Amino acid sequence: MNAHNKIRVGVIFGGRSGEHEVSLMSAQSVMAALDPNKYAVTPIGISKDGSWITGEVVDALNADALSAGTKDIHTAALLPDPQASALMQVEVMDMRPVSLSVVTELDVIIPVLHGTYGEDGTVQGLLELAGLPYVGAGVVGSAVGMDKAIFKYVMVANDLPVLPWLLFTSLDWAKRPSQILDEIEVKLSYPVFTKPANLGSSVGITKCTNRAELADGMDAAAKYDRRVVIEQGINARELEVAVLGNEQPEASIVGEIRPRRDFYDYVAKYAAEPGSEDESELLIPAAISAATADEVRALAIRAYKAIDCGGLGRVDLLMDKQNGRLYLNEINTIPGFTRISMYPKLWEASGLSYTQLLDKLIDLALERYMVKQELTTTFEA
Repeated sequence: MNAHNKIRVGVIFGGRSGEHEVSLMSAQSVMAALDPNKYAVTPIGISKDGSWITGEVVDALNADALSAGTKDIHTAALLPDPQASALMQVEVMDMRPVSLSVVTELDVIIPVLHGTYGEDGTVQGLLELAGLPYVGAGVVGSAVGMDKAIFKYVMVANDLPVLPWLLFTSLDWAKRPSQILDEIEVKLSYPVFTKPANLGSSVGITKCTNRAELADGMDAAAKYDRRVVIEQGINARELEVAVLGNEQPEASIVGEIRPRRDFYDYVAKYAAEPGSEDESELLIPAAISAATADEVRALAIRAYKAIDCGGLGRVDLLMDKQNGRLYLNEINTIPGFTRISMYPKLWEASGLSYTQLLDKLIDLALERYMVKQELTTTFEA
């Protein structure tokens, strides 16, 4: 803890992901809500090309004006060394780093990195090596939550319901597209959804109602990942529940999303103008029975524990409109975190304000870190 007894928080955002812009919106909300009497906040931005910077970085990332060394923007780095739990400023000369200096010591990190190179365990691995406490799931929970195919394998292994699905590599798709289309049409029925295995915020997802759309959807998904998931589509209600905690997680009340677009895509989530025909209807609580809500919460916690999630996770489920059956869709281990995002809104409706939620998440990160510190990491025969 620093001399003023404030917890020194590093907020990492931006990143090399199709969800870069979403991350900026989430991070701005988070940093604005952190109590300045409790926390000393340091923004850590990552550009679309992977450059780490600190200083007045939010506007810089929005403008993509990232020439390090300009006023209030500095090249930065975290070292994978537990003896150096500090954000470092990197002095660069002739495109080469020449020296390091400490910007600030850090007590905890909030990664607000949606999608690849942030929500998938990669940054979590760096933070583990650096010996820094951080908000959210660890390496395994992050990676499994991010990978739609591995997530489904884990759900099946734990007797948790998922819709029928198939998996192909982009290389396989490039080599034998006609055969793959035939196989999908034999095993699934239209509509189907094509999805990059590792991405979020509905980026690269296509609803396909015929063979031509399916081919286009495969192409679109393969642009973002080397593995493509194809899921059976159903006439479903989209339910979401927010889970909070480490070893003993709790679930919020259940919310429902009613898209006005064909499905809850990127435009519906982030680009729709208020009151427009693209804006989705968010119902909190969902119009479901108490028994169904209890079942949703129970399934959400089982799924959360199955992937070894921690800190937070938004669990998305589908409920078949015809028979009421529930299916796990995905867990977002770093869900959207603007003030109008479903995760904080669900907790607000459950009695936990946005600022209180951030306090709780930081407490959970420090708690999990202390538990890990008690573990033995060496062995001598």
